[in-house]
Amino acid sequence: MSTEATTNTAKAQPQFGVLALVCACQFMVILDASIVNVALPSIRGDLGFTFTGLPWVVNGYLLAFGGFMLVGGRAADLFGHRRTLRAGLLLFSAASLAAGLATTAETLVTARVVQGMGAAMLAPATLAVINNSFTGEHARARAFGAWSASGGVGGMAGALAGGALTTGLSWRWIFLINVPIGAVLIIASGMSLAGARPALPGSLDLIGALTATGGLAELTYGVMQSAPHGWTSIRVVQPVVTGLLLFVAFVMVEARHADRPIMPLRLFRTRDVAIGSGMLLLFGGIAIAMWYFTSLFLQNVLDYNALRAGLGQTPAAVTFLVVARWTSVLLPRVGVRNAVLAGCGCFMAGFGWLAQAGTDCAYLIDVLGPTLLIATGIGLTFPSLMAATTADVPEDDAGIIGGLAQTATQVGGSVGLAVLASAAGTKAATEDSPAALAAGYDLAFLMAAALALTLALAALRLPRHHRS
Repeated sequence: MSTEATTNTAKAQPQFGVLALVCACQFMVILDASIVNVALPSIRGDLGFTFTGLPWVVNGYLLAFGGFMLVGGRAADLFGHRRTLRAGLLLFSAASLAAGLATTAETLVTARVVQGMGAAMLAPATLAVINNSFTGEHARARAFGAWSASGGVGGMAGALAGGALTTGLSWRWIFLINVPIGAVLIIASGMSLAGARPALPGSLDLIGALTATGGLAELTYGVMQSAPHGWTSIRVVQPVVTGLLLFVAFVMVEARHADRPIMPLRLFRTRDVAIGSGMLLLFGGIAIAMWYFTSLFLQNVLDYNALRAGLGQTPAAVTFLVVARWTSVLLPRVGVRNAVLAGCGCFMAGFGWLAQAGTDCAYLIDVLGPTLLIATGIGLTFPSLMAATTADVPEDDAGIIGGLAQTATQVGGSVGLAVLASAAGTKAATEDSPAALAAGYDLAFLMAAALALTLALAALRLPRHHRS
């Protein structure tokens, strides 16, 4: 009896350390994304960003995050999860330091791109560690729940810390705070991942990486140019066409690559992977609309300072945290389809409600209520889609599947933000008056509701219960 208890304790302690590490890494990645939103007006004032240029503070990160995620996933498989995770931590921390010291808009966006590259190495490595360390259905579901919940904590802490740091000190500290956190995690990774799986033979598919990332960057840049120049402008058509051609080249490269391509096309023969990835694209655009535009609405329309805006978004972050945790526990009972459909219902109701807000709205009724609904939808949908997409993953493909799932989310967020911000900018006619900005943000909220309807229709093709 005592021997068995000792053995179980010895097994539990390393697993707890591994789970704590990957959750802390996810916390830092989401913290950096959420902490930026409340600081955007201050960053715009100090560094001179334009109305359509400001989204690049977010999109520079999302582009690199999504574009290099496949590289990070394959690197985790080829070079080992421990090495990839530590390299991502180092790159992320160094870029955070550069962002905190930036003196021009171009420098900040460049640093954000490098941050995204570090996160692209970090996120799939953490998912690969979960897939390979927790093999039972319920153990993996609980691990995914903790991993998702850590993102909720990061979002909650980011809203509060971003507001407090921006108001009390400077927006620069929202980036500098990542440096000590990253240093601690680098040390911890050397201890808790000492027994990680060794690297696999092979090499990175650099041509595939360049065509995928270049295509994503060109497509997003073209969409962002539609607000100031119109959809028929050569400044829009040229990068969009170039991006699409690069995506075609990417598919051709991957189809002919024999030595472990960064995105094996065979994976899309699996129904769960194909459907789940497509739905994560839609989900990314929905989630980014919530955090980005709500923060700007509170500050630019209701005249909140950064701290009040952070406090205003905190209840939604807490709601996501709680709902994501319980969704992961109940998922084997309720099924993926039902959880996602319920989440879509929350999205449509929440965004439709939020789109009615104007300059004379009340926070408790017109902002808090709908954001709690939307956050509930995020908590129901995200862990469900992640569990469905990564089910039945072979060990050697754990990193690339994790990278693919994260890529879909980030690409959806990047392209979704580009489309929604361009539509909002066109509606507001690039004016800075609260009424004009409110009209632009309301249009973005309505478009997010339409995305949620599309996601609900796609959810009907999901199995009622995902396989282990």
